[in-house]
Parts: sequence; structure tokens; C-alpha cells
Amino acid sequence: MTFSKISDPLARALADRNYDALTPVQAAVLASEAEGGDILVSAQTGSGKTVAYGLAIASSVLREAGGTEARKPGALIVAPTRELALQVERELGWLYEHAATQIVACVGGMDARLERRKLSEGAHIVVGTPGRLRDHIERGGLDTRGLAAVVLDEADEMLDLGFREDLEFILEATPPERRTLLFSATMPKGIVTLAKRYQRNARRIDVARGERGHADIDYRAIRVAPNETELVTVNLLRYFEAPTAIVFCNTRESVRHLHATLLERGFAAVLLSGELSQHERNHAMQALRDGRARVCVATDVAARGIDLPNLSLVVHADLPHNAEALQHRSGRTGRAGRKGVSALLIPASRRRRAERLLDDAGVHAQWSGPPTAEEINELDQSRMLEDPLLTETPSDEDFRLATLLLAERTPEQLGAALVRLYRSRLPAIEQVVDPGQETRSREPRGPSVKSRSASGERAHPAALPGEPTWFRLNIGRKKNADPKWLLPMLCRRGSVTKQDIGAIRIFDHETKVEIAEHVSEEFAVNMARPSGDNIRAERSTAPTGPRRTSAPERAKPRTGAKKKHKDGPKS
Repeated sequence: MTFSKISDPLARALADRNYDALTPVQAAVLASEAEGGDILVSAQTGSGKTVAYGLAIASSVLREAGGTEARKPGALIVAPTRELALQVERELGWLYEHAATQIVACVGGMDARLERRKLSEGAHIVVGTPGRLRDHIERGGLDTRGLAAVVLDEADEMLDLGFREDLEFILEATPPERRTLLFSATMPKGIVTLAKRYQRNARRIDVARGERGHADIDYRAIRVAPNETELVTVNLLRYFEAPTAIVFCNTRESVRHLHATLLERGFAAVLLSGELSQHERNHAMQALRDGRARVCVATDVAARGIDLPNLSLVVHADLPHNAEALQHRSGRTGRAGRKGVSALLIPASRRRRAERLLDDAGVHAQWSGPPTAEEINELDQSRMLEDPLLTETPSDEDFRLATLLLAERTPEQLGAALVRLYRSRLPAIEQVVDPGQETRSREPRGPSVKSRSASGERAHPAALPGEPTWFRLNIGRKKNADPKWLLPMLCRRGSVTKQDIGAIRIFDHETKVEIAEHVSEEFAVNMARPSGDNIRAERSTAPTGPRRTSAPERAKPRTGAKKKHKDGPKS
């Protein structure tokens, strides 16, 4: 398809990416009434706005078809975060691939000297974060005298992050006749004030509040029982099996805790929080992009501006603070015409707040209980039949080995082995309840990871058949041993089920675990393999010493004695 008002090099790049039509925001910025003037655009993340302003500034960047020799930058794009700035650099890189343009990124956490060298060699477009761009301008590394266009991307986030002074400095340092394009998901008072001060007769383009903004996102409101947020998160990740998912928490500590929980369950997960260095952030992002990790646990601030490939699931483990935060979080998925799911986990105590939040955001959510083990098992069965293990054409070597196996085993035995192999790659499913059901069983739900007593021992563990074997772990109460995470870890590392584990007795410096007789040998071998947690297991005798006592059994502390901290994992 040919695109009117788009230069040939850029039209060719769009064709290479199989563009057959412009998105609403892209068409709006190229309309005759917006051409050449300042624009104030309200557009959601994922609406195609990066390509939109890439097309809009083309006349400022290209002097003739094929570009010109890079001297002074013709366009400057300012973004709130390193990740967004680098994402913009990649997007404009393919858009201007056939236009022979030089694009330079200037972001905090990178080598400033290398950036200055690239700027001195010439650039048509400069993309950067406010602080680093200001630093280059003050040091004379970035010449702004030739700028014909300045783009402020996600301006509301830049104001939220405290960059107002840097933005004003940058705009004051640019030519007064420049064209200013301001993009923002929301239009708070600060954005309106900034626009009035630095734009001239700006045309307002609003594509954020229409149906298009939510059309590709399926909102789910998931009822969650008290203290089951982590378990429901696990089941959601298992239910959707998204190529890439992001889970939002409101605090750094919540991010760390949930990330550790998911790792224990066997998920390939990374975290993003303000505590990470730029190198650590880059490593985490690269792991998500190349598929080594599939789940990202993050705070709002840490996740701003990130663009993950194939991200089809957003989980709000903690409710966002306001409708704008919900919009920004959910906008990580449902991008460029791809479908996505945004799931909010809602305890009964937060239902009214969640309803107001959804109403303020102008979205309709489907309410339901969490995915059950039965539903996930059914999906696992259908997914297994579509797994590349079964769908890819076998090689001659595969057929040769299959013939040898069939000579030694029956087809039923081989099929069962294939099922076990497939299941071994999947994190365990959690038993959860739907608090929205008017009636539900009050009976114990079996050996759930939440069933533990105040003494640190599993409450009412199932009696194991035969003569169970006791194992000693080199971790105890002093290092926060807790059945909540010990049980799934033992299942994963020991390749056993919850039904194969009996009592878990936690002492100050060690933990003793009861393992069913028929799996004890396999458990010992599997636990002996190296692991990243440095937890070792060795055969032991049944515990005979005094166990930790529950709270009512403890004697009151003597006068003047220091009180012990309440039991439970340290934060």
C-alpha cells in the first residue's frame, strides 16, 4: 500500500513492516490541519505514537530523499526513562532505515563520553532523557541551534518524575521558531500549563479516550481470598501461559517478595525496581527480549516506558493508585493491534475502590474468580498436543531412537513418560478459592503451601504410607525457613508431589522433612544436585528435640528481658 504525505524512504520502511493502514494517532498528526504546526496529542501507550511523531518530524529531518550528511541535529525527542528512550531509538531506527539518517541516544547510566563523541560526529535525530540531555547542552556537546522540531514523549510521566526544570531548560535552549510536539497519555494541569508556555497555537489531538484505547485489552477483575494474592498470581501466569507477562506491585519490597516466590515455583522471572543499577536493568530487559525470562515483576516507576515483545498479560498484584496508573500499566499490552489481558487482583475489602478505579478509567472488566486447577489442567492437555515436541517433523535420528525405545517399552509407557516430561517443565498449580461464591467447602483443601501452624510445622499433614524417611535441611528459623516457600521448593528440586511430603519441622538452625518411602531415593538424588539456593538435604532421624512452640504455649518474658520478634519471614 502507498501512503500519501509520507516520503518514499519512510513509506518503504512501513511496507517492510507490513503496515497496511495508519493508526488513528498516526493519521491525525499527518492531517493537513496539523501539518507544520505545534500539536498537543493525548494518546495512550501502544497507540503507535512513536511512529506517529517519527512521521510528523520527517520534514524537519530530511532535506531531500535519502537524507543529508549529519551535522547539527534537526529533531530532538525527550523521553522520561532510559528504557523508553532506547525503545524510541530502535523504533526510529527501522522507520528511517532507508533514509540514511544518524540517530543518537543520550541516556543516564550510559557512557557520556561515548555519547559526546557520537554527537560530535553528527546526528539527524537525538533521543534522550531530560537529565542527560541537559548535561550535554550545558557542556556544549549537544548543539541545539539547528533544531527544527522537539518532541516531548509521555510528558505527564516526565512531570510526575520531577523533570519540569530540566524540560524548561531544554526548551529554552532550542530555537524559538522550532516546532513542538507534545505527547501525553493524560492531560493534567501541569501539561496544559507547559503547552501554553512553550507551544504556539497548538492543535489539540485527542485519541486516548475513545474506544480504540481499550479495544485490544481484555480487562479481568479477579476476586481474591485474603492472603491468596501470590497463589492467584501463579495460577494466572499458568492459565494464560503468556510469552511475556508483567506483574505490578506497589512497593519494592513487594516486588522482591513476589519475585522470590515465582522463582521458587519454577517461573523464569526477573524484577525491575529502583534499586537496580543500569547494568542490572539492561540485563533483565535483555532476558525478557530474548526469551530467557517470561515474567517481569516491577513497580510502576521501574516499568515506565518499557516495551516488551509479545507481552500479552499484565497482572496488577496490587491495585494501581489511580486511573492514570491503570492506564499506563495496562498499556504495556494490547499494542500495535495485538490482543492482551489486564487482570486486577481484588480482595473483598478493595472491591469498591476497584469499581471506582475501573469507572474512572472508562473500562469495563469481566468479573470472575481465579483460574482453578481443573481449568489449568484442561488447558495443559490441549497445549501439550500443540507442543513442538509433537508437532515438529521428526528427524531420521529421532525415528531411529524411537524404534529402539519401542523395542524396550510399550507405547503406553512411552506416552506416560512424555506426559511426565511435559509436566516437569511446568510450575505447580495452586489450590485457590473464589471468595465471591456464596457457598464453598469449609473443609481443609489438602496440603496447600498456606497450611501451617504457628509452630512452623505444616498443619495436619497427610499420613504417608509405609516407613517415611526423614531428611535434614541446612536451613532453619534463623534464616526464615517457612513451609510457605519450603514446600514448593522441595517439590521442584526433589521432583516429588505435595502428597509425597509429610511433616515439616522447623528448628532454629535446621529443618526436618518427612518424605514418602517410595520416592525417598529419587528425592535424595535430586536434592544432591547443585542449585542456586545452597540448600542441602541429607538423610536424618526423626526429630526428638523440642520443637518451636505456638504462641499460646510460650512463657511470658521475664521482667527486663528482651522480647523476641514475632515469628515469620523477615522482610
